Amino acid sequence: MFVWRKRASTVWLAANEAAVREVTGQRLAVISRPGGKTAIAEIAGSSRRDLERIRSRFGGTIDKLPRDWLKKFSRPQKSKSLKIGKRLVIARSGGLQTAVYNKSAAGKTPLLVIPAGAAFGTGEHATTAMTLRLLERTTRGWRAGWTLLDLGTGSGILALAAARFGAKRVIAIDHDPVAIATARANARRNKIDNIDFRVADVRRRKFPRSIEIITANLFSELLIEILPRLKRAQWLILSGILREQEAELVRALKRNEIAIAETRRCGKWSAVIAGQAESIKERRLPIRRFTKNGVLETAAS
Repeated sequence: MFVWRKRASTVWLAANEAAVREVTGQRLAVISRPGGKTAIAEIAGSSRRDLERIRSRFGGTIDKLPRDWLKKFSRPQKSKSLKIGKRLVIARSGGLQTAVYNKSAAGKTPLLVIPAGAAFGTGEHATTAMTLRLLERTTRGWRAGWTLLDLGTGSGILALAAARFGAKRVIAIDHDPVAIATARANARRNKIDNIDFRVADVRRRKFPRSIEIITANLFSELLIEILPRLKRAQWLILSGILREQEAELVRALKRNEIAIAETRRCGKWSAVIAGQAESIKERRLPIRRFTKNGVLETAAS
């Protein structure tokens, strides 16, 4: 088995993707990250000669895969557990699952198991990890029984964490039926049954009025589009924001009269806790107010 690869700019892909797909019979795979300026185009095939024709036309490289490439690719990766404060441990399936479960069963730290194969979020990406920690911090000390709406739920990891933190009612939405099926499987795996998973477009779905906290790990453009419909919630945890897009989101929050309590950054990503000023004051978090030129300043609550 051979694989053709080419690292290319988004401009090159836009100009050549259709031609590559036509030549290869739609076998092209494009690997990219949200907001990235480059991507990797890949085509796998059993004939090196066929791939050489692609390379001669489009450039790139050809590599021969080892005989056991599929076995290695399918093998579960070892990964450390992810601790979210003192209230949650997130582990992958395997030996680690049993070890952590035995600790949790003794009454120490609640556990979530999200398999390594869940392509929709295992907690390792910076945006998910920041959201989990902001959710833990925001709900710390809350009495069990609060409500949460999770937009773009993916693997369901944020909704499941909310249930572990004491949420009584959780609604989790994603436009992808496969993601929702994965999230439901993860809920069954963790014996959590108080989450209402729904396939829906967040741009068109009507949201419940009485929601205490909304988590949304989405692209910043989509967050800005739906902000007017989110401001009724007491708390918002927004992530999936590239740092260069943070200022634009801040301006959108200002337009919608939503106060920012805290901003966290990890690498090129940002996440914020925001919401109603009254809610922030009750939690005794500093409120970040806006000056006339749109600059954020922290005010004592």
